[in-house]
Amino acid sequence: MKRAFLILAATLVAFGLAGCGGQDVIKIGGVAPYTGEAATFGVSSKQGMELAIEEWNAAGGLLGKQIKLVFADDKGDPAEGATVYTKLIKQDEVVAIVGTVMSKVTLAGAPIAQNAGVPMISPTSTNTKVTEVGDYIFRACFIDPFQGTVGAKFAFEDLGARTAAAIFDVGNDYTKGLSEAFAAKFTELGGSMVAFEAHPTGATDFKAQLTKIVQANPDVLYVSDYYNDVALIAKQVRELGFTGPMVGGDGWDSPELTAIGGDAVENGFFTNHYSKDDTRPEVREFVAKFNAKFGAEPDALATLAYDGMYLMLSAIKNAGSTDGVAIKNSMKALRLPVVSGTVQFDENRNPVKSAVIIEIKGGKQVYRTTVNP
Repeated sequence: MKRAFLILAATLVAFGLAGCGGQDVIKIGGVAPYTGEAATFGVSSKQGMELAIEEWNAAGGLLGKQIKLVFADDKGDPAEGATVYTKLIKQDEVVAIVGTVMSKVTLAGAPIAQNAGVPMISPTSTNTKVTEVGDYIFRACFIDPFQGTVGAKFAFEDLGARTAAAIFDVGNDYTKGLSEAFAAKFTELGGSMVAFEAHPTGATDFKAQLTKIVQANPDVLYVSDYYNDVALIAKQVRELGFTGPMVGGDGWDSPELTAIGGDAVENGFFTNHYSKDDTRPEVREFVAKFNAKFGAEPDALATLAYDGMYLMLSAIKNAGSTDGVAIKNSMKALRLPVVSGTVQFDENRNPVKSAVIIEIKGGKQVYRTTVNP
């Protein structure tokens, strides 16, 4: 009888501990393309999320509990994104989501979070349609019209370009939106768009479009694609004889750009969310911590994922609750200095913040200038 009682007591203790452990964890979903066409973005994003949660847990956690990151790979595919968002919400029961990277995938996942009343913040999805999904959807990055406008102003005012051409992936809302915003602002400033060429998703040979562009003889070429396509486009357009500057968006931000493109991407410039060379204390401290943990300097993807996680956890802390409505309302009221700048959200849940211009010079990313909103 005594032995049976001890076994029963041990079992009850085990279940009790398991129950307490479950209650002492707050689950936050993380989504990024860890594999697929933009895998370097996913790796950086996951690292940024992990570092933020590690720091919060070391400082005592959140609402008296430890934070657990439940990470999912969306593979850069909208269908996969919808699947993992559904799993995180229904099976893993996360209270909020930080993700995802690519606008086309975020637009597949955001309606699922909105319908479930689960607050989410995309670190880097810049397409305007993302936050239009609903009032539970936020972002940590500036939007395409601002990014395209900054690129156009830089091309017109700093580079002195008066004619421009653009090439973009017709199947990608991000690249299309950037190019449209660039063209609108460049024209408004007094410049002329001499070519506006779309290429199919998945293409590797761009010479048909680039031949038309080179024949139009633009002062500057705007390339809004992701780094892998940008590198190929740069090599092919240089082979066709274009020697002028190229300008693009934050999709350029990967070490693979110069690894694939080599000298062809020199004289290239892109808008980005932060520069590691910024002298602000928040930047210097973050770069040092990230380097110590991962043995590399953080790119903008890592930075915005880190910032996005900090914004979400701060909102939960200020709300004093993991209730979706409370978190959403707390997010709207935030004004918080993070690595990429002081963030506060406008009426559409987009952050008001600055942008930087990065130059590809000597095979490296070099800070050029900062542009305020």
